[in-house]
Parts: sequence; C-alpha cells; structure tokens
Amino acid sequence: MAVEQGLDAKRIQELDKQYVLHSWSVQDQISPLPIAGAEGRYFWDHDGNRYLDFASQLVNVSIGHQHPKVVTAIVEQAQKLTTIGPPMAHETRSELARLLAEVTPGDLTMSFFTNGGAEANENAIKLARWYTGRHKVIARYRSYHGATAGAITLTGDPRRWPAEPGIPGVVRMLDPYTYRCPAGHPDPCPVCSGAPHFEEILQYEGPQNVAAVIMETIVGTNGIIVPPDGYLESIREVCDRHGILLILDEVMAGFGRTGKWFGCDNWNVVPDILTVAKGINSGYVPLGAMIVNQKIADWVQDKYFAGGLTYSGHVLACAAAIASIEAFQEEGIVENAAAQGEVLAEELPRLAERHPSIGEVRGKGLFWGIELVRDRETREPLVPFNATGEAFAPIAGIMKAAMEKGLYLMTHWNVVIVAPPLTITREELDEGLGVLDEVLALAD
Repeated sequence: MAVEQGLDAKRIQELDKQYVLHSWSVQDQISPLPIAGAEGRYFWDHDGNRYLDFASQLVNVSIGHQHPKVVTAIVEQAQKLTTIGPPMAHETRSELARLLAEVTPGDLTMSFFTNGGAEANENAIKLARWYTGRHKVIARYRSYHGATAGAITLTGDPRRWPAEPGIPGVVRMLDPYTYRCPAGHPDPCPVCSGAPHFEEILQYEGPQNVAAVIMETIVGTNGIIVPPDGYLESIREVCDRHGILLILDEVMAGFGRTGKWFGCDNWNVVPDILTVAKGINSGYVPLGAMIVNQKIADWVQDKYFAGGLTYSGHVLACAAAIASIEAFQEEGIVENAAAQGEVLAEELPRLAERHPSIGEVRGKGLFWGIELVRDRETREPLVPFNATGEAFAPIAGIMKAAMEKGLYLMTHWNVVIVAPPLTITREELDEGLGVLDEVLALAD
C-alpha cells in the first residue's frame, strides 16, 4: 500500500479517528486539532490559525518549539550515528551524564537514562528498594508520577483507579496544600510543615520498612502546589534520621521551570535520587533520567543493576539534551524564566483582583496555577473534584474560548496552569495574560 502524501487537515483527522488511541480520553468525545507547524512560543493549524502555547504542550517544551541549536544537534548526530545500544559507550551519552552531574544540585553524580519520566520513577523506586533492603514507598495523594505499572501506583490522583490493584508496598501521605489543607491548617500545621505528619505515617508503617518517600518538588498537574518554606527541609531531616531515601520527581519542575535549574534549589534541599524528563531536551526526542547521589553511585559499583531499556541513552535524545543545556547556559534561559516569573508574580494577583472566580494564584518562575472557585468565601471549587462531562463544562468552556482567541491553555480539575516556554518574552506574556483576562469572565 502506498503512503499517503501531503495530507490535509480533514484527512489527518479521519486517519487519527480511525487508527490513533489517545491517552486519558474517551475516544468518541474528542476531536484533536491537526497541527501544521510550530516555532518559538507558537504553533499553528492547517488553516493558518496561530496559538500562543501557554502550557509548553504538556509542560515539556521548555526551550520553545524548533529551537535551531537543538534541531541542528539532532540532524548532525543523525548524519553520524542514529542509534547504538546501551551496552556501548558513546560521546553524547557520556557527555550528557557529565553535564547532568554539573548542573544538578549537591552530589548527584550518576545517571541512568530512560525514555521519559515514568520510567525514571520506576527505576528510582526499584533502586531504593535494592539499596535499603526495605519494601515500602511513601507517596502523596496529589502526586502524578507516570502511567506505567509502578509509576501509576505511586500516583495519588484518580488516574490510578483503573490500574488498581497496583504494585504492593505503596503508602499515602497528605499534601501541603495550604489553600485546602486536609488538616484544617492549624498553626503549626502537622501536614503543611511536613515532619509531624510524615513521622505519624512512619509510626504506623515502621520506618525500618520504608525504603523511600517520593514526591514532586512542586506538584504539577494536580494543582501547582508549592510547599511552604521549611517543608522539604523537614522531610529531608526525617529521611536522614531513619535511613529513608528522598526521591524528588522533577519531571515538570526541573530544568529552569521554577526560575532555578531545579525546583529543590529554591530550598537548598538535595535528594538522594532526582528524576527528570520533559525539560531535559523539551521532548524533541523522548528522554528521561534517574540521577543518584555519590553514596548510591558508590554502592552500585559492585552490584548487579537489574534494570534496562533498549533505548536507554539514545544518542539522538542525548545530543538534543546536550544542545538544550548549552542553550540554557548560553542564552540565560533559566534567568529569563526567573525574570518573567516575577512578571507573573505581579500580574496574576492583579488578575485575581478583577475576577471573583479566582480563589488563589500560586507558583514560582514560569510554573503557576490559577485555582477557580464558585465562591471565594467558602472556597467551593468551580467544578467538582475529578469532574467530567457536563460537570466539567465551565473549565472546558474557558479552554475553548481561549483557543478561539489564539491561546492554548492546560487545565486540570479547577486549576488553570500557566507554564509557557521558558524563552517567552514580556510582550508574549502580556498577550497571553490579556486573553486570560477576557476568558475568565466566563468563570465569573
């Protein structure tokens, strides 16, 4: 059968409907927009309509679309060598691992490369269990760690429900969600200060049985929940006291998203294991990594590492990541994220003053959440928890109206996520905020 060439938008949609299975969707209720191209902070459809990407797609296109340095690196590497197996050593794989040891905090020093964030988290919990000889892993309810078997069990939100029962040994703890604190947020708060709630969980589970605690440094899709100052430090202290590993999932928060190279840099906390993906090369070629500290790196030297992937450290992906890290350093992209984040820190509260539907804005750098409510006094969410169908219509209407005005938004439950590419300009931020201002009238 001949390959169809030069497909138009209608034909692309027909083929998509017939042959493509889309994630997290009811297939007969979606109609994906055919995209023709992208550049910088914008992408466009086959009719020439242009959209400002205010979500970096899935909070992954951090360097922006079609960055010439990264594209060139992929092309040049493909002309030399497209792939070589993990048993071999290659300059892109070795150099990227060195660069990661350089830009990550503390003594994080050795990397195992994966195809994405879920696989990085899978290997992190496996390694934590081998290293400690313990089997339990503590994760939080508002976490999202991926959709593979172990990662979806670690995930606390309802996306794990269809995959249950999952892997054994996963225990839940509550999140430092100060706006909707599950403990009522007394002062001092046992949940939002970290250690007291964590210690209580350990009391019930036995710290001698717990291999690791895994958490998103800043919760991503489940609300952009920024931990209060002191929270991560207290979790780190409890882990150290009980010989428990701290795994920080920075698949979203890493690589400049918060205005610093890594989210944990905001609190000077260094995990034992750091998991990354997305911003490592903006998804130009799939890539993730599990990065371990020197102590674990030394321990594993004479051990059998029972983990592997055919495409671990794929040379094209590593070449893209090297070019991306170099561009971040040469072009001051992390610094731009910090500077534009200060703009959002000023402008989003002003937006809240104009819109009674905004209950809270929170975030760091270019990683913000706008939580929408029906009533500011009662904090009743605009849509119910895990809403679908008609119940989700108010949020769906905001997204649709924004797209019609040329702004692509990402939402989850009753939170609008503002996470544009880290290369965004002040003018482009103002453009996006202007459209947001207009469409939030629907929520009001």
